[in-house]
This record gives sequence, C-alpha cells and structure tokens, in this order.
Amino acid sequence: MRDNLRAQVAGYTWHHSMDLGDGVVTPGGKSAEVCNTEANIIFNRINLNGRTVLDVGAWNGFFSFEAKRRGASRVLATDSYCWAHPKFRGRETFDLARSALGLEVEAQEIDVAQLSPETVGEFDVVLYLGVFYHRLDAIEALARVARLAKQVLVVETHLDLRQLNRPAMAFYPGSELDGDATNWWGPNEQCLKALLLGHGFAEVEISAHPFGSSRAIFHAWRSTDLRSAPLSEAARLKPKAPARKTWKKFFSIGKA
Repeated sequence: MRDNLRAQVAGYTWHHSMDLGDGVVTPGGKSAEVCNTEANIIFNRINLNGRTVLDVGAWNGFFSFEAKRRGASRVLATDSYCWAHPKFRGRETFDLARSALGLEVEAQEIDVAQLSPETVGEFDVVLYLGVFYHRLDAIEALARVARLAKQVLVVETHLDLRQLNRPAMAFYPGSELDGDATNWWGPNEQCLKALLLGHGFAEVEISAHPFGSSRAIFHAWRSTDLRSAPLSEAARLKPKAPARKTWKKFFSIGKA
C-alpha cells in the first residue's frame, strides 16, 4: 500500500510538502519546514477547538488538514485556479492527500469572486494564504473573504514598498515578481492593515515571516475571544527603514 501511495504521489506536481504517513512525503516546492513553521504562526494563538474554518485557495490542502488536526469541528477547503489547472491538478492532489490522511475535510471548487455567505456560509476562522497578490481584483476579493470571517481572518501575503511610511501597493503588469504573470500586487503592511481595519476588524497583528522580510502573516480579529495569546513583540514584523531622500542640486553657470 505504501508503494502504491508513493507511486501516486510521484505522478503529481506538489506545492505543499506533507507527511501522508508510512514514510510518504509529498515533494512540495514549499518545504515541510516552511509549511510547519507557517502553520505554527497561523494556528498557535487561535483556539480552534470546536470551531469552523474556511481555507480559501487550499491547493494541496496542507493548512486545511492542519486546521482539522488542531481541533476544528468543520473545515471547508475551496480553490479554483490550482484545482482546475491542467499542470497542477490541485483537486486530484487534495483528494489523494485527504484520503491518505483519513481526515474529514469538505471541499468546494469555487472562485473567490463567487464567495459569499450564500454560496459557502460564514466561518469562525478564515484562511487567505498566498492568494491576495494573485488576484487582479485584490481589494474586491479581500472584501468578499472578509465578510465570511465571524471571528478572525488570517492573511499571508507578499509585501512590497515597505520603505514607504504610508499605505501603498505596487502593481506588476507583467512577470516582474518571480517570473509569474499571476502575481499582480505587492502591498506594504500599512496598506493591508488599513484594508483589514476598514472591513470592521477590531485589531490587526502582523507577524514576521521566518523566511524573508518580503512576506508577512496578518491576524485580523473581530474580537479576541478565540485568541489564546497576544502576539509577542519578538514575533512582530519590524518596520523597514524609510527610503532616504536624495536631492539633486542644479547649478547655473553664467558669464562673468
């Protein structure tokens, strides 16, 4: 059975590195160390016991499965692009991992643009990990996702323009970011925090990403009822030094 599972795993492209048991680990582009470290930052301060969780853009499902492992009563994984992509075949990988792990996690193939309380419902905790900057309609999509979060919305995203001391967001019209034409936006932390506060969240905590200053994890709380501990000062994203202004001096040379 282990050899059969290993052969099935080898037939797919994986993003998440997941231990499926019996020594079978999916060969994800995101290493097990990164996945597990992110999961600890995302989940360790949320009391998931008996709570409902929505994972938007679940792909292979690592964070959906992790939420279920950590006590969530119901988890719904949703995706569209990666699940339907002919190379990624994300829905097939999700189904394979779910079967191997034996976890009761629901799945619904739906685009972010179709998310609403009517189509998927509302959840105590909503995960929006690595999706914000992939949406051309990023601000509208965030608004849709925010409406589904009854208690906390967790956003993990790429950041840019961090040297500016005001909310701003960079636009990538081509493949400027990592050679990927689906990378559209790079907000700074002030921008994303302001957007989240604008959607009625009472407090936004910004965690530093352990694998680079160009990413961060945001916990947006409507209330702190599910928060087991506040974010420590050591774990907070540190501000980036503002850009130095350069001044050009122009001299006019006249005739004596």
